[in-house]
Amino acid sequence: MEILIVEDELGIMQFLQQGLEEEGFIVTTASDGLIGLDLAQKGHFDLLLLDWMLPKMSGLDLCKTFRMTNKGTPILFLTAKDTTQETIQGLQAGGNDYIKKPFDFSELLERINIHFRNKKIETRLHLGEIIINIDEYTVTNCGQEVGLTQREFELLKFLVLNKGKVCTRKQIIEEVWDIHFNYDTGVIDVFINAIRKKLKLKVEQDYIKTIRGVGYMVSDLT
Repeated sequence: MEILIVEDELGIMQFLQQGLEEEGFIVTTASDGLIGLDLAQKGHFDLLLLDWMLPKMSGLDLCKTFRMTNKGTPILFLTAKDTTQETIQGLQAGGNDYIKKPFDFSELLERINIHFRNKKIETRLHLGEIIINIDEYTVTNCGQEVGLTQREFELLKFLVLNKGKVCTRKQIIEEVWDIHFNYDTGVIDVFINAIRKKLKLKVEQDYIKTIRGVGYMVSDLT
């Protein structure tokens, strides 16, 4: 796992770099915001660790700019700022977490590990030639983008996340529609048919199987 630290206080930077490298992380450092942004945009880091107050470009502006092209990489702010408004600013800019200086390294390490555990959730799901990009909210089939509605996207994503398992109508209506009372599950059939049509699935490419009287199951064709 690779981490980019952008911190202008040399002592803190060296402390963080040594501690994280001892934990097995690959660490790159920058001492000002512009260099940090350049490294972040050109590299493939698993997490950014940003000081708020930086020379040339603040951590907040670095975060905002980076988020224009990268929505998924976790960003954790290290700062002496601790007001509610400043916390909100950091989160609205695209930050995922916030830890106040001075901090305990073990707490920081645990927060980093939590974000890495969360990041392990697959963001690109595959079903044969179909690719679902959860971060970008897009679906392609054989390289061609498919325009699904939000509900269709969520339904297809739920089925693919449960690939190889039978998803009952009750499970689907509860998980995708968030309905937990008696409801006409026939609406699911309408959405499944719409998804099949938009994906332009041929008979030999029908990844979505109807389990009569029960629900649906998706699986890769063999």
